[in-house]
Amino acid sequence: MPPMSAPAASPGRSRPINRNSPFRGATRVTLGCLAVALAYGWLTAGGLLGALRVGAVVSLLAVLEVSFSFENAVVNAAVLSGMSALWRRRFLTWGLAFSVVGVRIALPIIIVAVAAGLGPVAALRLSLMQPARYAALLQAGHAPIAGFGGAFLLLVGLKFFLAPAKQVHWLPVAERALQRLGRWRLAAVALVLALVLGLAVALPGAERLRFGLAGVLGIAAFLGMEALGAALARGRMAAVSSGLGAFLYLNLLDTSFSLDGVIGAFAVSDQLVAIALGLTIGAVFVRALTVVLVEKGTLTRFRFLEHGAFWAIVALGGLMLASARVAVPQAVAGLSGAALIGAALWSSARRRA
Repeated sequence: MPPMSAPAASPGRSRPINRNSPFRGATRVTLGCLAVALAYGWLTAGGLLGALRVGAVVSLLAVLEVSFSFENAVVNAAVLSGMSALWRRRFLTWGLAFSVVGVRIALPIIIVAVAAGLGPVAALRLSLMQPARYAALLQAGHAPIAGFGGAFLLLVGLKFFLAPAKQVHWLPVAERALQRLGRWRLAAVALVLALVLGLAVALPGAERLRFGLAGVLGIAAFLGMEALGAALARGRMAAVSSGLGAFLYLNLLDTSFSLDGVIGAFAVSDQLVAIALGLTIGAVFVRALTVVLVEKGTLTRFRFLEHGAFWAIVALGGLMLASARVAVPQAVAGLSGAALIGAALWSSARRRA
């Protein structure tokens, strides 16, 4: 798997990703999405009041997406700083297209199509014509989504703390204990698998099998990315490892981060168009924030910020798994991540002072 902590950038990698302000393109996308939202609201909800209502929903979803995805930006920056300028640009273009179209639009439709035994076109029509039923079907698929995303994110977070070569510790007692556990090669996999199976047993009937299978698939996806990264890193494929391998890893990570958020967005609105527009704005701003973190060298200047982000990933992964058994408000996951990152940032600032 691509390195979790960024290596020192070579001269060829130190060029800025974008000579313009990273937020300039995000602002243009925001204005375009808001224009579409106002037009959609005007046509479907009736006049100016309907347009403003949809615009407000889209704005709220965008703010929530950015607020709850800051740890994603920090982790993305850690991996992106070790990639070539070419693959950085591809992450911000191809990767953004996949993030918006694939994860935030197509994936919910596919989930509903599978859950309801419909074709993709019928599921899309359902989302537009019967949004309440569409939202209910998507919510019904929460358990396997929580299993896959939670298992994958937990492994990503644990891998960072179990790394034997890790020398900097933010929370020394906990992080050194995890590092000692990392002497066993599959310790993280065993821990997450035990947690998935333990939670699966507590679920009723068909949910048990779906959650357990999804959790195992999440573990398999993580191991597959690790194997791909190791294969690409051998010999002459090392350059590809920091390009294609990291690109694939980042997009899979983004998908795992976004799964719960996409479902949670239906608590704000049941209109697929409004949700897609709001999450698109949020995704674009998260990518822009990633660029800023890379170009400003923020992870180097604030040495514990990366630690806070990975603790937030561990917390998010655990909460996603737990949400298959008990209701976990999305705000709890978002605020816990923000609190951990804020504490890490404060500790870093104190260390620098």
